[in-house]
Amino acid sequence: MRNRYKADVVVIGGGVIGTSVAYHLAKERVKVIIVEKNDLASGASGACCGFVGMQTRKPGLHLRIALESKKRFETLKDELPVDIEYHNDGGMFIIQSDSEMDTMRQYVSERRNAGLEVKILDTKEARELEPFLSEEILGATFSPMDANVNPYRLVQGYAKGAHEYGSQIMTGTRARGIGISNGRIQNVETNRGTIETPVVVNAAGAYAAEVGRLVGLEIPVVPRRGQIIVTERTDTPKIKSALLSANYFAAKFNPDLAQKNTDFTNIEQMENGTILLGCSLEFAGFDRTTTRETLRGIAERASKIVPGLRNTQIIRSYAGLRPYSPDGLPIMGPVKSMPGFFVATGHSGDGICLSAITGMLLAQQIVHGQSEISLNEFSLDRFQQSKTALG
Repeated sequence: MRNRYKADVVVIGGGVIGTSVAYHLAKERVKVIIVEKNDLASGASGACCGFVGMQTRKPGLHLRIALESKKRFETLKDELPVDIEYHNDGGMFIIQSDSEMDTMRQYVSERRNAGLEVKILDTKEARELEPFLSEEILGATFSPMDANVNPYRLVQGYAKGAHEYGSQIMTGTRARGIGISNGRIQNVETNRGTIETPVVVNAAGAYAAEVGRLVGLEIPVVPRRGQIIVTERTDTPKIKSALLSANYFAAKFNPDLAQKNTDFTNIEQMENGTILLGCSLEFAGFDRTTTRETLRGIAERASKIVPGLRNTQIIRSYAGLRPYSPDGLPIMGPVKSMPGFFVATGHSGDGICLSAITGMLLAQQIVHGQSEISLNEFSLDRFQQSKTALG
């Protein structure tokens, strides 16, 4: 006899988005079951940097929800039952050419007008904040509103918090089918049995399209591989801020550049002293292997920004698959054509930063039928509407 379970909501995906949704639902006394085919944080959430960045957001709703998510982190660091190693030490975009300087002046102006505290520093000012920066850089943008967190501990914090509020976590459990009757969700079929539920949240990250097809939906999310290097523990160099190269934001949002493995750099030092160096943006299908050529390029570019890294030992490398949407923005909220089916994916490297606000807003949508910030701009329907307009 097959096992049978019952839940108010089934969340498919045990990464930072899925566990955040479960945590915020559980706080509302909703009975939640998380279904994860491997282990918690076994996907992109366990193979990424921990940048809680405001500078990388598009002015408008994208920046607004990032700022709201940042506010949530200020309380989550004390609220969650795990130390998430949250530090608000700011972030820098490193400027290495005259053309980048021209671009970043406009970039800073747009974000300041949108309410972000950010400015451009010259070489001396940047090195006063981060003494290990190269003397060859031309300057940097700096925002004190950028922060860092330990991504793995963040997932554990959400998951443990959800469990303490009564949620069930089923790892090693694959969603094989979603039962529908009279146009409404009835259950989720898994390799461990059937879960009766009227609500499903697709938080499967790079695999969200696969879960969408279980209910006949096309979700335009594809995996984008990001390779990362981890160094030994060190205090030489010692880096407080998150450091990114200035061409990152262009690679993130420009559809043409997005199709290329654009060279950019991300440098973050964790609380234990290890330094994370990233990161590639590659469309390589579901291949999670690392490549010597890409890793060498990451190390070389990072050492041009922080020369002291040349004397630091590399201890390991890994790759994660970020869920990339066609416009680089998340897909969040209810699906009108499928009552009871919600989507929370497509964060494309923003999952850590936006997890707090995503979980809160999805929980509000599910429990109350609306959220304090409308998710209409992030709806799956926007892609269908664009097809209709073109056709």
